[in-house]
Amino acid sequence: MIFHPGLLKMQLDKKLQMRKLGLFLVTLWLMGMGCKENEGPVNPPAFVAELSATPLQLEFGNDGGENPVAISSNTTWQVVSDAAWCRSNIQTSRNDATIRIIADANDVESMRTAIVTISAEEVEDVTIAVSQEAKEPDPIEPEIPDSIAPDATGMESNATQLVAKMKVGWNIGNSLEVPGSETAWGNPVVSKTLIDGVKNAGFNAIRIPCAWDSHLESQETYKIQDAWLARVKEVVDYCVDNEMYAMLNIHWDGGWLEEHPMYEFQEEVNKKQYAIWKQIAKYFRDYNEYLMFAGTNEVRENYGNPSAENIIVQESYVQTFVDAVRSTGGKNAYRNLVVQTYNTNVDHGINHHTMPADRVDNRLIVEVHYYDPWEFTIKTDGGYNTQWGEGYTDVTGWGQEDFMEAQFNKLKNKYIDNGIPLVIGEYSAMLRGDMPDDLQAKHEESRNYYHKTLNEEAKKIGIVTFYWDNGYTTPNASGLFNRKTGVPVHVQAIEAIVNVY
Repeated sequence: MIFHPGLLKMQLDKKLQMRKLGLFLVTLWLMGMGCKENEGPVNPPAFVAELSATPLQLEFGNDGGENPVAISSNTTWQVVSDAAWCRSNIQTSRNDATIRIIADANDVESMRTAIVTISAEEVEDVTIAVSQEAKEPDPIEPEIPDSIAPDATGMESNATQLVAKMKVGWNIGNSLEVPGSETAWGNPVVSKTLIDGVKNAGFNAIRIPCAWDSHLESQETYKIQDAWLARVKEVVDYCVDNEMYAMLNIHWDGGWLEEHPMYEFQEEVNKKQYAIWKQIAKYFRDYNEYLMFAGTNEVRENYGNPSAENIIVQESYVQTFVDAVRSTGGKNAYRNLVVQTYNTNVDHGINHHTMPADRVDNRLIVEVHYYDPWEFTIKTDGGYNTQWGEGYTDVTGWGQEDFMEAQFNKLKNKYIDNGIPLVIGEYSAMLRGDMPDDLQAKHEESRNYYHKTLNEEAKKIGIVTFYWDNGYTTPNASGLFNRKTGVPVHVQAIEAIVNVY
């Protein structure tokens, strides 16, 4: 065999390449087995919980609202607030999400804060600081001055002239004078519809009996509730906006004033009387002459003849009323005021009454009531009469036409002939029932005759009358209108009154 150097080199190179290939394959195998010399198997990395939120501070206006918060997480989380007014729309979820933090309107006049906490297991809590602006303070009503300069604008008529303008009047009975609640005695709230109906029937003056003591915020300060003043104003406006004269009074109202004309109560009652009338006068000071104030109602110790003490104390309550109203100035310096006799009784007025002092001339009107004979007009406990007047049979022996004429002439002699005008603030003969048809018809005819005669006698001497309507149109009541609709119910009774004028 011949030795060839080139061939030998080729054989050696081929062996070397084979050896390198073998080493390379072994290395790959070892790597595939996942092991190295002196090392064990490789474990996966441990789980790490994550939780964060943006933003970490929220501010709300006092009207409340919503603000978004972005949560970044890889686990389950919960949201809790430490304040009831601040809350999240989502309480629990997982992974990334956007929640809304909701704030209620702030109803207190101070800033408030809350902490919203977002939590998950094995991670630190995330807290969001929440703040909210304070409620805006309620606007401060400008204080009404106790007194302003006298103002005669719109107050041109003196008492005599004003009474001449009032033709015939009507009472909103058993409504605003009900202690504590306008509807507690069964009548609906007084509406413009009712007042419009009364005007359309022919009346042009309204007496508004009103309670005040049962609408005080405090018996220490005698502050009248603002809401009650506003409600009374609504009713007054129904009248004066309708060009109807309105007479606003203090009525029975539990008897705090009405049943206490005695020395032991005089100081305290006068203190309250002054405080209440000063507030009323200030509140209604800008009204023109269509609004009158009446200081009291039927002040009496009992229904018997008054003592000298009764008269002195009762007349002090009237004087306090005049002084309180006049002290407020403005149009009240000239407002026509209505003052009452003891128990608004005709004879007590003739025998005992003296006029209060006043700062202005001829701006006072005297008020009496007329329910004679009471067996026909208002008695309900048996033994009453269903008829009155000449030509009728079921009558008593007193209080007929001649008596009525004589009483009105007494009033004329004492007051009208001396330049002091008068109103009959209340009168009525209630409707009776439960009679055969012929007697019922006779009763209603006689009742209408009574009302007609009374108004004729009053008109002769210039007295203005205000019919007492208690709202109920059934027997043993004196209502004339449907209080809800203002529609006349007893048309002939209304005509007997207004046709006189």
